[in-house]
Amino acid sequence: MSRELLSLAVPGVRGLKPYEPGKPLAELEREYGIKQAIKLASNENPLGPGAKALAAIRAELDGLGRYPDGNGFALKAALARTHGIAPEQITLGNGSNEVLEFVARAFVLPENEVVYSQHAFAVYPLVTQAIGATAVVTPVRDWAHNLEAMAAAINARTRLVFVANPNNPTGTWITADILERFLQRLPEHVVVVVDEAYYEYVSEPRYPNTIPWVARFPNLVVTRTFSKVHGLAGLRVGYGVSSAQMADLLNRVREPFNVNSLALAAAEAALADKQHVAESLKMNSGGMQQLTRGLDDLGLAYIPSVANFITLDLGRPAAPVYQALLRQGVIVRPIANYGMPNHLRVTIGRPQENERFLAALKNAVTSDL
Repeated sequence: MSRELLSLAVPGVRGLKPYEPGKPLAELEREYGIKQAIKLASNENPLGPGAKALAAIRAELDGLGRYPDGNGFALKAALARTHGIAPEQITLGNGSNEVLEFVARAFVLPENEVVYSQHAFAVYPLVTQAIGATAVVTPVRDWAHNLEAMAAAINARTRLVFVANPNNPTGTWITADILERFLQRLPEHVVVVVDEAYYEYVSEPRYPNTIPWVARFPNLVVTRTFSKVHGLAGLRVGYGVSSAQMADLLNRVREPFNVNSLALAAAEAALADKQHVAESLKMNSGGMQQLTRGLDDLGLAYIPSVANFITLDLGRPAAPVYQALLRQGVIVRPIANYGMPNHLRVTIGRPQENERFLAALKNAVTSDL
C-alpha cells in the first residue's frame, strides 16, 4: 500500500490488523496436498444446521430475488416468545459480532475508553481501535475475567465495557453473583455488553441467564448468536437484547437489510428445533470428556472450559506443534494473537475427529521434543 493512500485513512484504521479467521480446509489441502483434512479451529457445531433450519432455507430459495425483511419481524417475534421480552428490545446483526460494533459506534467517541479483559475475544480491540478510542485491558485471574480489576479501571472517560461469558478463547466463565455485583457497581455513563455467544453450552448451575437482567440494568446489552449451537455459522446471524430505548439507538446505526433472507428463516426455525440443540449438546459433552481424557493421558495441561472448545497449554511455543498438526491434516487455532503463544484452542468435533486430533497431537508433541 502506498504511503499516500495509507495517510488518507483515519488513525484507528491505519494501525488496524484485520481479524484472522481459522485456516480454511481448502487452503490447507491446497498447500499440503492433503485430502480429508479436519478443521477444529473455529468453534463451529460439527453437526451443522438442524433439519428444521435446512427445510426453512430450502423454502426460502425461490424468494431470493427479493430483499429480506429489513426489520426481521418474524425472527424478532420468535426471539421475543423464547425469551419473554418485547420485539422492540431486539437488535439483529450479521452475526453477534456486528451487534458489538453497533454498540461501539453508537456510544464511543475517540476521546473515550473501552474496558475489556486480557485474553478476551479479538473483536473487542478491533472495534475499539477502528473508532480511535483508548483500550484499557485488565489482567486476568486464573485465565478468567477479573471483574474487580475491570471495575477499578472504569473512570469518567470510560464509555463501554465488554464482558465475555463464557470467554473465547479461554472457555472460562463468571458466576451470577459476581457478575451481578459488577453490574451494580457500574456508573450510569458506562454501557456494558455481556457477550454470551456460547451461552447454550453452559450447564453450570451458577451460570447466569442475563437477558432478564436488562429490565434492571438499562445500560446492559446481552448478545447471542446462531453460529454456535444452532450450526448456522455460514449464514451469519446473531442478536442483542437490551431495553427498548437502547435497541432503538443500536438500530439507528444498523445498515438496512443487514441479515439476509436465508439467515432470518433458518434462525427462526432453529429456535424451534429443540432436538437438534439437545443432540449438539450431547455430542459436545461427550467430546469434551474425550478430549480432556486424551490430554490427561498425554500429560498436557488445559484450561477447564464450559464452551464447545478447549485451550491446551503446551508449556512452550505452540507454533511448531500447530504446524506439525497441519502437516497431518488437522487444523486447530493458534492464539498467540491473544497473548497466549504457548496455547492452542481446539474445537470439540465429532468423536472420530477428536480421536484423529489426539493421535496427531501425540505425534506432533513427540516430534517437537
